[in-house]
Amino acid sequence: MKKIFLILLLLLACSAGYAKAPAYLTKEEISTGAAFLPLPPQPSEAAFYNDWQRYQWGKTQRDTERGKQAIEDANDRLTYLAQIYSEPFGLQISPENTPEIWALLERTFATAVICKDEAKKRTMRNRPFVQFNEPTPVPKDEITLKHNSSYPSGHTTQGWAVALALAQINPARQDAILQRGFEYGESRVIVGFHFQSDVDAARLLTSILLNRLNANDEFRQQLDKAKTEFWQKTQANSS
Repeated sequence: MKKIFLILLLLLACSAGYAKAPAYLTKEEISTGAAFLPLPPQPSEAAFYNDWQRYQWGKTQRDTERGKQAIEDANDRLTYLAQIYSEPFGLQISPENTPEIWALLERTFATAVICKDEAKKRTMRNRPFVQFNEPTPVPKDEITLKHNSSYPSGHTTQGWAVALALAQINPARQDAILQRGFEYGESRVIVGFHFQSDVDAARLLTSILLNRLNANDEFRQQLDKAKTEFWQKTQANSS
């Protein structure tokens, strides 16, 4: 029975889109931001006013095309991230088409998952839809997320990590890649699952994570393989 339960947990993790590859870093090697990230602003603090304003802005976007994109961006699977970044990256990203790039992203994604999980342990912050007792346009996610800390944003941590890695592979298109990564984080504000300060903190934390990854031999070696694969693919496509 225990074995069956473990198998079911593994299948559930895979269905959620979390990478099966090992992380590049252990949780002890990953910063939680405790030394430099402030705690999230409380409703009684002046800084919370910006979070409230951005939450109100997000609600005005929900019935627009941008709102539809935000609902789609509620997907935090690596396969979805590969899909949305393929166009700005300039190459279709998949295990079949770009195995070396995929290998880099899979382990980077796994590392980002640990990063956001450890960082969220600092505080249990209510998400906006819980704080204001209002519905979201993604109701299927509400039950699970109402019991999970809002700070920092997990989607943003994972999405920004993938964007930063891809920008290193193809720096010529870094602006387009990072623009989509920025939008992916803002989508969490629009659907009401995160405050702006959650998203901002995640971007800072993830940028520091990528700096740490660039000091990791395995990451750098795989990054070199990914760059070579990208060059070979683009050369083949242009010939």
